[in-house]
Amino acid sequence: MDANEGLLSIFALGGLYEIGKNMYAIQYAEEMIIIDCGNKFPDENLLGIDLIIQDLTFLVENQDKVKALIVTHGHEDHIGGVPYFLKKMNVPVYATRFTLGLIELKLEEHKILRETKLVEIDRDSKLQFEHITASFFKVNHSIPDCLGIVFDTPEGTVVHTGDFKFDLTPANREHADIHKMAEIGSKGVLLLLSESTNAERPGFTPSEKTVGEQIDEAFIKATGKVILSTFASNINRIQQVVDAARKTRRKLALLGRSMVNVIDVAIQRGYLQVPEGMMIDANQINDMSPENVAILCTGSQGEPLAALARLSTGNYRGVDIVHGDTVILAAGPIPGNEKNVSKIVDNLFSLGAKVIYGSGKGMHVSGHGYQEDLKLMLTFMKPTYLVPIHGELRMLYLHRQLAESVGVKEENTFIMKNGEVLDIINGKARQTRSFPAGETYIDGIGVGDIGEIVLRDRKQLSEDGMLVIVLTMSKTDKKLLAEPDMITRGFVYARDSEELLKEINRLIKKNVKELLDANNTQWNAIKISLKKSVGQHLFNRTKRKPMILPIIIEV
Repeated sequence: MDANEGLLSIFALGGLYEIGKNMYAIQYAEEMIIIDCGNKFPDENLLGIDLIIQDLTFLVENQDKVKALIVTHGHEDHIGGVPYFLKKMNVPVYATRFTLGLIELKLEEHKILRETKLVEIDRDSKLQFEHITASFFKVNHSIPDCLGIVFDTPEGTVVHTGDFKFDLTPANREHADIHKMAEIGSKGVLLLLSESTNAERPGFTPSEKTVGEQIDEAFIKATGKVILSTFASNINRIQQVVDAARKTRRKLALLGRSMVNVIDVAIQRGYLQVPEGMMIDANQINDMSPENVAILCTGSQGEPLAALARLSTGNYRGVDIVHGDTVILAAGPIPGNEKNVSKIVDNLFSLGAKVIYGSGKGMHVSGHGYQEDLKLMLTFMKPTYLVPIHGELRMLYLHRQLAESVGVKEENTFIMKNGEVLDIINGKARQTRSFPAGETYIDGIGVGDIGEIVLRDRKQLSEDGMLVIVLTMSKTDKKLLAEPDMITRGFVYARDSEELLKEINRLIKKNVKELLDANNTQWNAIKISLKKSVGQHLFNRTKRKPMILPIIIEV
């Protein structure tokens, strides 16, 4: 009998204890299924880093057990890491039609599309592995084709909700499988992994339909161009914009690469209906009357290089926002992005635009369930055990409290961190072991080659700049052949700091002379001594700590 026979394990690879880079694994015996593979975006402390994905070392070490990757939906925090995962291990990817379209864009960009087996699934699909059977149920969210997953194992049933809300009047008329959820719960759920993003917010999440009514009203009242920014993946919201443009007889232009790519996928796969002749190129905007134009663009989160940010500073070639135009931010700022969004809003007002933004304007509703949605899911599923997922620590604890209010025992809810394992055997759950689960930084084409030392150097350069000291030394006589040369970047402006640089020059010559007089002619020792003495002097004089780079040229 295999050592793992009869043992059901849940691995928290990413997305627990944080928002972003969702990834989990379920294992029974020697069979492991991966759920989602996302990325998250860096904060301002990770200078130069483009993306953050999971450390895949644990999965690579266990790749003989990994049988499949199942993706619940197409948001970046659920699919952004897929290309990097598939470069490490080539396993079949199961996802819905729209989600596969978005994944294909990424795999094509990484030139691995032909090597990957992509399998389309829907709410009625059933996947049979050796020990585990996976079936699905449809949920509402802010992107089409979202699924929850039901894993039937010899130990019991495990349900992963994906991201969800309960919307009884969905804009796309695609209703959630409420009856199926209730049926799953009636048969018995051993463990529920349920999202926690909005566990702090009371009530039910408002319906997406309410946003469509507000968009229609804004289009009708607008006198100039209408510029609307939202998440490119929110196809339901985009369909509402298309409908409002049709009602007000406006042509529609798209700005931003991700907006163009996602809408292409949505149109090709039948998720977005756009009247023939409505779409125009960006270079046609200025040829038309403003009241006949609407623009859909990226940048609702304040991204500095996205279309909306460039429009707000007048730096989008061929397209200008002028007095009387209406700008709508139809997305709420993700925590941490508020400052960038506020700056763009200020810029738009200064251009004379009418700006509609903020939760009170009705232009955005969340795709994540509020407290009553979470309690309803718990009531349907009636789980013995709960693992709150996809949320920061306070949200996970609040989800535990919600679960208690509907009958889940406190000791049966497990707050897990990335790298922790929940084991269930003979119906008893325990959380006693862990595995390495760090982060991998993506910088350009480099994957994992940027570590803490490089980031520390980047931080020092960004805060205090650098001073390069160039010494020309005799290879035979071991003495200075010329005055030290200094190059400063981001530290002081040379022309305004001549006296300080003269002091450094004298200090360098004195330091080098003392070392050479003591027969210390090792270039490395000279460099270390210069970094220490010059660094201390500069801190005493300026209270700054620039990076000091001594360079010795032998002649």
